[in-house]
Amino acid sequence: MAIISEFQEDEAKKPSPSSSPASKPLLFSATLDPSNPVVFLEEVFDFIGKESDFLVTENADKEIAAIVRAAKEKSKKKAEEVARKVETKNREVKEEKEIKKEVKKEAMEVNKKEDTKDEETSSCSRVPNKGNGLDLENYSWTQSLHEVTVNIPVPSGTRSKLVACEIKKNHLIVGLKGQPPIIDGELFQAVKPDDCYWSIEDNRSISILLTKHNQMEWWKSLVKGDPEIDTQKVEPENSKLSDLDPETRQTVEKMMHPEMDFSKAKLM
Repeated sequence: MAIISEFQEDEAKKPSPSSSPASKPLLFSATLDPSNPVVFLEEVFDFIGKESDFLVTENADKEIAAIVRAAKEKSKKKAEEVARKVETKNREVKEEKEIKKEVKKEAMEVNKKEDTKDEETSSCSRVPNKGNGLDLENYSWTQSLHEVTVNIPVPSGTRSKLVACEIKKNHLIVGLKGQPPIIDGELFQAVKPDDCYWSIEDNRSISILLTKHNQMEWWKSLVKGDPEIDTQKVEPENSKLSDLDPETRQTVEKMMHPEMDFSKAKLM
């Protein structure tokens, strides 16, 4: 009986779980190998088993399973969130590439249209007038191999003192004083300013004579940038053509018909 009583007394001295003071947190140290996380879990459960009676409780399995399910759900949501971000980023990158591709395509189409327009403009040479020049909205011009004649209509009664005309080797400016120039541009070819002059015809037109510096070439336009004529369709007067020396005449005919070979032709 004494033994039993002593045992009971010892048991009574042991602190009950409910009356025991709050336990202090214990430090746990372990290394996680991502390629083999099971070893880490084993160390965790070993530590729990040594330092607490959690693993022997009735609901330990269920609680551990619940923790695992919650961790898996959290991990799944995180993976889905990352996937959504990656998908959004990829979509934005794709859309940006499509936009750049479309902008590049539009730029190429614009450049192509401009090139086509330039080609059409450059290839759309006009048939020359009877004077081998061209009749334009504000003026007309004619030419021979030696000179160019320009005719500019002006209001009836215009006098020479109202005219502003400046003829340079490569540039022509002409108009009425106090008004924007009617012609202001770089000449198609150089002229001899000392052999050029202008006059008022019948007080209603300005007539300008330009002496060509190169008298072996037909002009395509009066000033650069204006509509051009097809020099292959130039038709000089036969009398003037026959007056030329054989070498000059052959050069002129080559300019008029570059596709033909006059090298063996007999010039009369």
